[in-house]
Amino acid sequence: MNLVKEINRRKTFGIISHPDAGKTTLTEKLLLFGGAIQEAGAVKSNKIRRSATSDFMEIERQRGISVATSVMAFDYQGRKINILDTPGHEDFAEDTYRTLTAVDSVIVVIDVAKGVETQTEKLVNVCRMRKTPIIVFINKLDREGKDAFDLLDEIESKLGITVTPLSWPVGMGQRFKGVYSIFERNLKLFRPHGKQDEEDVIQISDLASPELEKHVDPAPAALLREEVHLIEEVYPPFDREAYQAGDLSPVFFGSAINNFGVRELLDCFIDIAPTPLPRFAEEREVKPLEDTFSGFIFKIHANMDPNHRDRIAFLRVCSGVFQRNTNYLHVRQNRKMKFANPTSFMAEKKTVIDEAYPGDVVGLYDSGNFKIGDTLTEGEPLHFKGIPSFSPELFRYVNNMDPLKTKQLNKGLEQLMDEGVAQLFTREFDGRKLVGTVGALQFDVIQYRLMHEYGASVAFEPVNLHKACWVVAKNDAALKEFSARRRQDIARDKDDNLVFLAQSAWTLKMAQDNHPDVEFHFTSEY
Repeated sequence: MNLVKEINRRKTFGIISHPDAGKTTLTEKLLLFGGAIQEAGAVKSNKIRRSATSDFMEIERQRGISVATSVMAFDYQGRKINILDTPGHEDFAEDTYRTLTAVDSVIVVIDVAKGVETQTEKLVNVCRMRKTPIIVFINKLDREGKDAFDLLDEIESKLGITVTPLSWPVGMGQRFKGVYSIFERNLKLFRPHGKQDEEDVIQISDLASPELEKHVDPAPAALLREEVHLIEEVYPPFDREAYQAGDLSPVFFGSAINNFGVRELLDCFIDIAPTPLPRFAEEREVKPLEDTFSGFIFKIHANMDPNHRDRIAFLRVCSGVFQRNTNYLHVRQNRKMKFANPTSFMAEKKTVIDEAYPGDVVGLYDSGNFKIGDTLTEGEPLHFKGIPSFSPELFRYVNNMDPLKTKQLNKGLEQLMDEGVAQLFTREFDGRKLVGTVGALQFDVIQYRLMHEYGASVAFEPVNLHKACWVVAKNDAALKEFSARRRQDIARDKDDNLVFLAQSAWTLKMAQDNHPDVEFHFTSEY
């Protein structure tokens, strides 16, 4: 099929928020409208045995949080929609940061009662740096919350973005009557049954019309007219180019749990959101319409299906057409590879595909060849930029609680570390293994997955360390002397690179001062 047509059909976006803002619930309802699923899961209900489609790992179902990015694709009104539902919890932010390199736009979900929260600020800051187009969805309007104008002020001041409302609430909580669509010039009446019918949509192109009072009491009708007039006076009119440049963010109001405001969000999104955008490699800008295929690995997930022990590398297609059973260059390894069973996703459900286009996310079965950031091309050596790595902030010794399962433990640690959510170090002088992460909850997830996916029982023992620094030197003698003098603080990462485990900021500074010929790096991608 025509490459231009296929690219123009595609919209690839991420959904981001602070935990509990309703991000995964919104994802479910978008999938419902797209016909991808028949009924939504209850993310946090013990009474209902279903769980959210995007939360497919067992630990996610138990805790009611997302701990890994999920990829879901569906067709809607002739468009191919690729959703990347990301973890909200700050302990899993690395997964989210990497996922943001693979999307062309984002939807930010904000709880109407809590407003802008810390993790939302961090994630939006990443989007702003990359000029990623942002749509804001203010959720849970069926509950009491902050005044809508106060929320818009808070969003602009805390997130540093310019907003323009494309819908506006009529009341809130017990007084919530619906939402007036400024974008479509109609009124959506709220029914707390989770099924918004066509008869709930009232076409009112002119708010001055007495038709409004037939559906809304006089007092809220008068307030709506006043507030919409104020919006038109205060906020800039919607401009598609400004939005796609990352300079203007449309705002929608609704209640995802009740399916309310979701269709309007989705319909507007497919109309205004950008099609696949160019990506930047160290060598040059890579445009989607190029004839030759290129793509990069932004995520690796071990055991998506524990029964088959499969390991999947997630590839974002950047240019050209990816085709099944075709040889492509693995740039880092400088060797050709082909893939018999590339897949598309609906969370953990996979379908084998013959081809994929820019914007698509393809799952590649991987036996250990890929690392996050790797590039596949038709032959050109490209290295895509902007895929972040992390420096661990928390460290724990790994204690094997079942020596008979040592082989399973080693395999499990190796595969989970490849996912990029934690790093493994082995001390030189005693062989003890340490895991470093950016958040404490990661240790619980690793412990749980080692037990349930690999049958390995571990206990994590706290160790007080300040930093893990990768060390190199042009002079081999200087590196040998450093390693000998700091023997108890030297370790190797899983790729056998030399690492200095600094016990404090002071010991790190002393090591740097005493060994000027040694370079200290705070990420492994030095």
